Amino acid sequence: MHYSLILSLLLVFSQAWTSPTSPTAEEQTLYDIINDYRQTRNLPPVAYSEKLSKVAQTHARDLQENYQRSNRCNMHSWSKKGDWKGCCYTDNHKNPECMWDKPKEIAGYESPGYEIAYWHSAKAQPDHALEVWIKSPGHHSVLANLGPFKDADWKAMGVGIYKEYAVVWFGEMEE
Repeated sequence: MHYSLILSLLLVFSQAWTSPTSPTAEEQTLYDIINDYRQTRNLPPVAYSEKLSKVAQTHARDLQENYQRSNRCNMHSWSKKGDWKGCCYTDNHKNPECMWDKPKEIAGYESPGYEIAYWHSAKAQPDHALEVWIKSPGHHSVLANLGPFKDADWKAMGVGIYKEYAVVWFGEMEE
């Protein structure tokens, strides 16, 4: 009996790692303020995506538990400690598929995804994350459909916050 309880607990914890969840209050706030910001720029709101949120929540947890800051791999990298292929995403963007393909690999989202990620040593806060992303040209271009994302038609957004990390994914396919 004791053995089956341990197996049950392990199953619950492993499902918590990869199962999509409803947004927390902080995640909902981040989702809302991103859409509010887009509205100030006369851009349409982006629909909430459970699949992209599964990816965002999984990546926020993976970053918190496994990411090691380095000069080589940035925060769009993934560890090898989950049900996905690990990847080192570098600032020269030579292997963008290692990030873009995660929504399909993890959640069955049949279109590339585009991620923005944020870290704060104390705790990720929605309003501060948005402020940092707005000030970052690369992140801002995803949020506000600028530069290489000028013609992107975001149909889905997933949000994840876990401890020190906030992660948002955008995609051009409706769920």
